[in-house]
Amino acid sequence: MDASVRPNMQAYLATLCRDAGCPWVVVGGVEDHVHVAADLGKKLRSIDLIAHIKKESSSWIKKQGNAYHRFYWQDGYALFSFGAIQRDDVEQYIRNQEEHHRKKTFQEELLSFLKRYEIPYDERYIWD
Repeated sequence: MDASVRPNMQAYLATLCRDAGCPWVVVGGVEDHVHVAADLGKKLRSIDLIAHIKKESSSWIKKQGNAYHRFYWQDGYALFSFGAIQRDDVEQYIRNQEEHHRKKTFQEELLSFLKRYEIPYDERYIWD
């Protein structure tokens, strides 16, 4: 998604999360992916939040002009948990995505996370 609509999309994603019951949320990203860190509270399941924000934000962006009428999120997603003590570091990481991705692509980043945390994967199924 291009830089002209990205801040509005990120704000919309944050609003969707807060409206769904997330007491804390930070959103960031670049043209080819988005990062959302959120406190799910006690009643919200991550899969339900992801499905909700993908559906609602897809509908929203298609109303932002002809350039987005074919927009869709990829089917998959990556989900990582972190503790309260890591919150500031995670927020800083998300807010600095443009700087971060000058050095490492999204694909390189995801593969490094999967390897670092020893998460098994099959590369045939992680890229749309």
